Amino acid sequence: MSRPYIVAALGAFVLSGCGQDQPRDAAATDAAATPPPTTRFVEDLTPYESQPLPEGLVWVTNNDDPPFASPEAKRGGTFRTSMLSFPLTLRLVGPDSNGSFVSYLRTGQVDMTAIHPNTLKFIPLLATEWAFDPDGKTVYYRLDRNAHWSDGVPVTADDYVFTQEFYRSEFIVDPWYNNHYTNNIVDIRKHDDYTISVVGATPKAQEDLLHEYGFGPVPRHFHKLDARWVEDYDWRLAPVTGPYRISRIEKGQFVEFERVADWWGDKNRYLANRYNPDTVRVTVIRDTNVAWEYFLRGELDTFGLAQPNYWYEKAQGEPFDKGYIQKITYYTDRQQPSMGMWLNMDDPLLSDQNVRLGLAYSMNVDLMLKTVLRGDYERLKSAYDGYGVYSNPAITPRPFDLTKADEYFNAAGWMQRGPDGIRVKDGQRLAVTVSYATQDHTARLVVLREEARKAGVELNLQLLDASASFKQTLEKKHQIAWMAWGTNITPQLWEHYHSDNAHTTQNNNINNIDNPELDALITEYDRTTDTPTRVQAAHRIQQITYDLAGFIPMYKVPYTREGHWRWVKLPEHYGTRITEALFEPMGGDYLRSDGLLWIDEQAKQETLDAMASGRAFPPVTIFDETWRVR
Repeated sequence: MSRPYIVAALGAFVLSGCGQDQPRDAAATDAAATPPPTTRFVEDLTPYESQPLPEGLVWVTNNDDPPFASPEAKRGGTFRTSMLSFPLTLRLVGPDSNGSFVSYLRTGQVDMTAIHPNTLKFIPLLATEWAFDPDGKTVYYRLDRNAHWSDGVPVTADDYVFTQEFYRSEFIVDPWYNNHYTNNIVDIRKHDDYTISVVGATPKAQEDLLHEYGFGPVPRHFHKLDARWVEDYDWRLAPVTGPYRISRIEKGQFVEFERVADWWGDKNRYLANRYNPDTVRVTVIRDTNVAWEYFLRGELDTFGLAQPNYWYEKAQGEPFDKGYIQKITYYTDRQQPSMGMWLNMDDPLLSDQNVRLGLAYSMNVDLMLKTVLRGDYERLKSAYDGYGVYSNPAITPRPFDLTKADEYFNAAGWMQRGPDGIRVKDGQRLAVTVSYATQDHTARLVVLREEARKAGVELNLQLLDASASFKQTLEKKHQIAWMAWGTNITPQLWEHYHSDNAHTTQNNNINNIDNPELDALITEYDRTTDTPTRVQAAHRIQQITYDLAGFIPMYKVPYTREGHWRWVKLPEHYGTRITEALFEPMGGDYLRSDGLLWIDEQAKQETLDAMASGRAFPPVTIFDETWRVR
């Protein structure tokens, strides 16, 4: 289970070789990014001690569900995409690691198991089989003996035992992992070179055991844990188990990945015919409008069109009319990112619950949805919308209500208004700063700002570079962060709401919520094996956080809507039930239903020739509602 990451604009970003894991072009790379000539930093490692397996284990697997990639997929070519800012580090953990680029890095970590993206049953990845102990806390795994790191070193049980040592280490400076691998995972045991068990703190349902304890390994031969680890490993390229490794970097400009030669995953039923481009190049383009121009020139292969102004206005004209660029809307059935306003309750102004409630009733979200977003997006109900029984059905978003806003602001002592209509109290204006990281969201926030003035609130809009915005948020220096968190199979609550993470930096409790009742409920939620009890705890947690009003939900996008040059191909069924983005070449989604696309070089040349001669193809716009939830 990976720590959730920020999805700054309701979209994720995306990693991964054989031979030495170092950039091909050292001249184009900052010296700090050039690793030593070998990735084997720790030599002559003593194997960990093996423990006997208990008798009577029943080993199970799932090789019966249908593959969901296309057997027609072609290997080769370069997929070109972009990111808004260069990553602050190439570490997966530690300070500044949990940004949008981490989703690229996580593609290098293949989990033990995954969820089949259509049947939602567990399927084998790095583990070939699994078994459960009667104690309800322990799951056993047999590792795929074909699996190896991208530098050629086999993946063994020793890597998994080291994984716990690594994540518990104070040297990685990451409280989330320290806590999870100490309090939730109490032991990782080696039974032979290719068999391990993971022991949790409390009994859980078997599905939860597989989800929470089916994580990928950490390469023991690569890491030297000491007080310099964070600094030393900022730009070192770790070997990976995934299909891609970083092969070339130009600091501030781009990161390039190459496919691992003879990748072990190609022999897996559910990984075959996926992750098809030979190269993936991620270029830094700090303005979405500039990225759009790159796309129209054919210098980027795909572009997200979820934003209405792109779909209705920009995605028009010759390249679309002549069929060079195709469009698709694909509905899905999945958990929704928590897009909205996250209020810092340690801020003196926002520490007042009445002020937070007044702000919630001052946001005219419906008008924003109707106007700027053309009615295409839907109002997000809560931070946990789309989680089935775990979503509290009693929670609905607070509407725009000037009477209610007035009531709460008056209760907080903000009864007077200045000559411009903004409330004042003791010489202070009722003004708050909303920090955000995507220029295209400015128009949405402008609607909210102008409507909020009717309630006597001044919203100051602060557009920051994506990395700077994320850093400010994790350091708890924001007033209101406009952002979304990525999703998991079930709500992840400890990192967002437990007091262990309040009033400290570099963690996900960006509300700074500190509530003893919540702490007790979160402990119950994490440790109970009874699903109804766990659901009840989740509902109560959501109710308390709703009452605290630290999060103002905005919208959800129940589909992916994208444009692509006609040489980028998809399977006949396009995607899966839980596809987050159709054109993710390498991965990044914890459910791992991505990597279905391929580059058709013949179609690319055909398209380029047609453009040169003015020849057209039939225009293509696809609308697929196979998985739509109504």
